[in-house]
Amino acid sequence: MAHKKPHLPQKICPVCNRPFLWRKKWRQNWEEVKYCSKRCASKRTSTSKSQ
Repeated sequence: MAHKKPHLPQKICPVCNRPFLWRKKWRQNWEEVKYCSKRCASKRTSTSKSQ
């Protein structure tokens, strides 16, 4: 029987404006996590460099 993950912290990605949930791999630096994926992080850096 699978358990549900109740009340995980959530943030909004500034690039795609979608919500993303806390992941175990982010447990050490959740406060610094800004983007939902590497793809969004690279999009953000490429758009800021071109402006």
